[in-house]
Amino acid sequence: MSRAEEITAFALAVETGGFSAAARKLGLTPSALSKLIGRLEDRLGSRLLHRTTRRLKLTSEGEVFYARIRPILTALDEAENEVSEAAATPRGQLRLRCGIAFGMHQLTHAIPRFLARYPDISLDLTFSDQPAPQAEESFDLALRFGIPDEMTAVVRHICNVGRVICAAPAYLERYGTPRTPDDLQRHNCLWITSLPALRRWPFDTDEGIRVVHIDGNVVANNGETVLQLALAGVGITRLTDVTVGSALASGALVPILTDWHHVEPVPLVATYSSGRHLTAKVRAMIDFLVEEFAHRPWLQRNA
Repeated sequence: MSRAEEITAFALAVETGGFSAAARKLGLTPSALSKLIGRLEDRLGSRLLHRTTRRLKLTSEGEVFYARIRPILTALDEAENEVSEAAATPRGQLRLRCGIAFGMHQLTHAIPRFLARYPDISLDLTFSDQPAPQAEESFDLALRFGIPDEMTAVVRHICNVGRVICAAPAYLERYGTPRTPDDLQRHNCLWITSLPALRRWPFDTDEGIRVVHIDGNVVANNGETVLQLALAGVGITRLTDVTVGSALASGALVPILTDWHHVEPVPLVATYSSGRHLTAKVRAMIDFLVEEFAHRPWLQRNA
C-alpha cells in the first residue's frame, strides 16, 4: 500500500467516525484499514487516533496532521474532477492534418459549423500533400486518402471518393478531345509529383484494365496547384471528385474518357495514433467529419 492510501484511509476514518464505514468506502475490511492507519502512525512516530469501542477520537498530533492533509486531499479531488470533466467535454486545442485539396474545398467550409457546435475547441490546421506518416504523430488527428500502412494508426472510414479525368474547355478547343486512352500520348497531362502512382491512369478495355503512363510539361507537388493549372487550360488532369467537383458543376472543367476510365474507389479516412487515448475533442471531430462527409455532399451539390 502507498503513502497516499494510508493517508486516505486515515482521513476517511476521521470523517466517517469509524473503521467500518471508511473500510466500506475503500472496499477493504476494517482490519485492513486499521493496519493502513497503524502503518501511517508507525512511519510518523505518533499516534493519530484514540481507538474506543464506540468511536474514534483524534489525538492532538492527529488533529494537526488532519488539518494539514485535508486541503491537500480536497485539491486532489478537485484536480481529478477537473480532468475527468475535461476528458468528457470536448475542449482544448485540436491539431489536424489533411491534404490541401480536401482542406481547401471541403473542410474549411465545414469548420464554422464545427466551431459553433464546440465553442471550447480551438483548431490548429495543417494542409499538406507531402507524405509524412511519422510527422502525423505530432497531430491529434490526420485525414488522408487510402488506408495507412502503419500498424500503429487507428483508422475511421469516412467515405469513398473517386477520381475524374478532366480538362478545361479552352484546352480541348485548342488541342482536341481525347477519344481513347492512346490519344493521351499526344496531350499535355498534369499530375502530382508527391504521389507518383497517380501518373499511371487506369482504363477498362476488352482485355482488362490497361494502365497508361502519362506525361506533360508541368508538374506540381500538390493537387490544388494542379487544379489551377487545369483550370487555366494548361493540360488534362486526373484528380479526386472532392477537388474538381465545383469546377465540373460550373463547367470550368469537363470530364473526358468517361467510357474508358477505370474509377477506383479511394477511401477517405481519419487516423490517430493507437498509443493515444481517444479524447473527447478528437472523438467530436471524427463524428463531425462522418456526419458532414459520409454522404459525399460535393457530388450531391453537383448532381
